[in-house]
Amino acid sequence: MTVRAKKSLGQHFLVDENLLGVVARLAELDPDDVVLEVGPGLGVLTRYLADRVRLVHAVELDRELEEPLRSALGGHENVKLVFGDALRLDLASLEPAPTKLVSNLPYNVATPLVVESLRWSTTLERWCVMVQREVGDRFFAKPGTKAYGAVSVLVQLQTRRIGFRRVPPTAFRPRPRVESALVAFERVGERMSTRVRSLVDAAFAHRRKTLANSVAFAGLATRADAERALEAIGFSRRARAEELAPDRFVALAEELG
Repeated sequence: MTVRAKKSLGQHFLVDENLLGVVARLAELDPDDVVLEVGPGLGVLTRYLADRVRLVHAVELDRELEEPLRSALGGHENVKLVFGDALRLDLASLEPAPTKLVSNLPYNVATPLVVESLRWSTTLERWCVMVQREVGDRFFAKPGTKAYGAVSVLVQLQTRRIGFRRVPPTAFRPRPRVESALVAFERVGERMSTRVRSLVDAAFAHRRKTLANSVAFAGLATRADAERALEAIGFSRRARAEELAPDRFVALAEELG
């Protein structure tokens, strides 16, 4: 059976098995791990994971892949296939709860999936994901750079990067027109509070506005209060969101009360 990748679903199937060893190293796969894989595609990575961990929750949106996936995974009783949209499914209810997210993520859901996994999961300890390279760069971009944004802050406040590897288009079928990256990071500290998350989202929602104006526009505080809070943490009243390092958003949220 010939399977064609669907551009509408951001599918690029991993075919370079040489990368699997890199995934294992960056993910630090352990026999006790419970892994969440989103977008298993043709099962190349799924099968590799299943041979090395306790259980794999493989979530796939494309029902046309069910037959080739089940065929590829024949004999692996430790893989639970779940069909549906990972952004809509209640992944927090998976049993046993996943401890790692290891995936060749479909390009069109990579960013929201990573950000949402930080929100809903209390058990995920490590992420090892294949993403478009510019997305991987954005996760750990520095303040003041073009790539720095809300995603950068949300990811960096809750994790630290432990690995990054560029991946050429030849590793996939069909070949994407862009370079990809394998990015690994691990959780540090507790989950972000709703207050800080709301502030970060509001701060970057209107990049041309000053941060105080964006906060006021979102209804989180008056502009005057936001300006006073910025000055209290050492910034100009006219500061923009991209000027603040991730930890300064926590300080700003505390100052705003």
